[in-house]
Amino acid sequence: MNVTDLWSLIPELYLTGLGLLILLVDLFLPQERKSVTGWIAIAGLLLTLIPTVAMLSWTPRTVVYDSYVVDGFATFFKLLVIGATILVILTSLDYFRPGTPFITPFLGEMVALYVFMALGMVLMAGSADLILLVLSIEFVSLTSYVMAGFLKADPKSNEAGIKYFLFGAAASAVMLYGFSLLYGLTGSTNLYVIAERIRQADPLVVFVALAMSLAGFGFKISMVPFHQWTPDIYQGAPTPVAAYLSVGSKAAGFAAFLRTLFVSIHPSGIDWAILIAVLSAITMTVGNLLALPQRNIKRMLAYSSISHAGFILIGVAAFGATFSNPAVLIYLLAYMFTNLGAFFVAMVISTTIGSEEIPDFAGLARRAPVSAFAMALFMLSLTGIPPTAVFLGKFYLLASAIERGLLWLAAVAIANSVISLYYYVGVIRAMYLLPPPEETAIREPRILRTALAVTMVGTLIIGVYPEPFVKLAHLAVM
Repeated sequence: MNVTDLWSLIPELYLTGLGLLILLVDLFLPQERKSVTGWIAIAGLLLTLIPTVAMLSWTPRTVVYDSYVVDGFATFFKLLVIGATILVILTSLDYFRPGTPFITPFLGEMVALYVFMALGMVLMAGSADLILLVLSIEFVSLTSYVMAGFLKADPKSNEAGIKYFLFGAAASAVMLYGFSLLYGLTGSTNLYVIAERIRQADPLVVFVALAMSLAGFGFKISMVPFHQWTPDIYQGAPTPVAAYLSVGSKAAGFAAFLRTLFVSIHPSGIDWAILIAVLSAITMTVGNLLALPQRNIKRMLAYSSISHAGFILIGVAAFGATFSNPAVLIYLLAYMFTNLGAFFVAMVISTTIGSEEIPDFAGLARRAPVSAFAMALFMLSLTGIPPTAVFLGKFYLLASAIERGLLWLAAVAIANSVISLYYYVGVIRAMYLLPPPEETAIREPRILRTALAVTMVGTLIIGVYPEPFVKLAHLAVM
C-alpha cells in the first residue's frame, strides 16, 4: 500500500476511527448521558460525507493490490449507506431513551455497531476480490445478528437474532461454495482477472457457481427463495435496526451482487438474464401476496421489502438497456427515503401506544397528524403513485424491461403494483377513516419529526425534481 491507496480509503478509515472513538468515549460516560455517543456518531458521519462526495469526480481506480475499487458506483452506495446510518442513529436516540419500553444501558455499543455495520456495507460496495467480499459480507452479517437480538429481555428479539444467524450461516456456506467454483475455474479471486479467464470456462459450471452465489446475495436482498428470515427478523428486531436492515443491508447486497455479476460472470457469455427475470417475477409476487393478510406493520413492511427486491431485480434482468443500471440506483435511493420514513412512523406509534398492529393505527390522523400525513405519503410512494420517489424508480425499471423485450416481466410488475395498493391503502384507511379508540394526542418527538422531515423531503424531491438524482445515477454507472 502507498499514500494514494490510503487517501482513497479516507471514508473507510474515518468510519473505523469513528467506531473506535465511540467505544472509547462510551467507557467514560455516565448512564444518563449515553446519548452523547449518538451525537458524536452523527457528527462523524456528516464529516465522512465530505471526502466521499469529493470522490464522485475521481477517475476510477483500484487500490490495495487491486482488491478494492474506488469509482462512482461504490461512491454512490457509500453516500446511500452513510445517509441511512445518520437517520437511523438519530431515531435510535429517541427509541432507546429513558421512559420508553426499549431503554437500554448499552446505547453506546448500539451506536458503535451502527457505525461498524456501515463500514462493512461500504466495503461490500467496493470489493473487487472474492476474499475481501466474503469478509465484508460476514462482517456485516455478524454485526446484524447482534443488533437483531439486541433487546435481551424481549423473547422476539432473541428469536430474531438466532433465526438470522442460522439462515445467514447456511446462505453464506452455499455462497462460499459458489465462489470456490469461480476460483477453481479461473485460478484467481480478483473479479477483473476472473472476467478475463472465465470466457474459457465450462458454461455449465459457471451457471452452477452463479446459482450458488445467489444464495448469499439473495439472502442479503431478501430474494425468494432466500427470504424466509425477513418477516420474523423485522418483527423481532428493534424497529431502528429493522429499518436499517431493510435499506442498508439491501443496498449493500445489491452493490456487491451487481459488481460480481456484471464484472466477473457476464463475460462468460452464459444467459443469466432469464434466471434473474424469473426470480424477479416470483419475488415480487410472493412478497405482495404474503403482505396482503398481515396485520403487524413491521411484518407487512418486511413482505413489502421482499416485493421491492423483486422490482429492483427487473433492472438486473434488463442489463444493457439504456436505463437499467441507473434505474436500480435511483430505485434504491428512493426506497431508502421512503421505507425508512415508514419505519420511523411505526416507531412513533409503537413507543407511544405499545402496539405495532395496523388496526391500532385507527384515527391516527387526529391523534398524530404529522405522522399520519407522513405515513400516507410513504405508503403512496411504495405503491408507485406519482409524483413520489419510488414512482420514478418503477418508471425507469419498466422502461428498461420493455426496451429489452421483457414485456411479460413488465406486465407482472404492473399487476403487482396494483396488488400492493390494497395493503398500502389499508394503512391509510385505518389512519384517516376509522375512529380513534381515544382522543389523546400521540407524542411526536422532535428528533423523530426531524428524521421524518428529511425522509419526506427526499421522497418528494426525487419525484418532483429528479434531474440531479438521475445525473448522479448515470455518473455512478459510467
